[in-house]
Amino acid sequence: MTYKSFEDLPVWQKAAELYELTEDLLDNEAFQATRGFRDQLDRASLSVSNNIAEGFERGTTNELLAFIYIARGSAGEVRSLLTLKLRRAEKSRWPANLKSEISNLKSVAESCSRQLRGWADSLQNSDIQGQRHLTDKSRAEDDRKKRAAALNVTLLRHLPAWHPKRKEAEEKGLI
Repeated sequence: MTYKSFEDLPVWQKAAELYELTEDLLDNEAFQATRGFRDQLDRASLSVSNNIAEGFERGTTNELLAFIYIARGSAGEVRSLLTLKLRRAEKSRWPANLKSEISNLKSVAESCSRQLRGWADSLQNSDIQGQRHLTDKSRAEDDRKKRAAALNVTLLRHLPAWHPKRKEAEEKGLI
């Protein structure tokens, strides 16, 4: 699938949700954290969506990949900060709903990381070097490869469960 704007990307939408939930947490009066911690959490959560957007607007796959990895790093930073707070919450008497809010936010950050990793993997396995390098010929070749891969998966799924090719595909996570 081809997206025309970064706002349409499911991973950007998940990153926007991450930022919105972070803002909700930071607005919660029961959430106790230093100004520096709050600022770091705020900046890290915002960095995920912003780096996705900046990478999307760049002209080459290598540039996009670099920003995807930065965004993934920021999602990891959010998870680290939240994990540290949860560890601290175990020693404090925080309300259960606050711990739940933090755990939910951590899950959203994990989802962003997984989606970004999948996107990066698909880009690394693509012959297209980026929008600046796209031609009608390279688009057609990429489409042909995607159709062939999809057909191969369909054929593998129709093989009996005991077939070695099907077992191999299942082990590799292809089906």
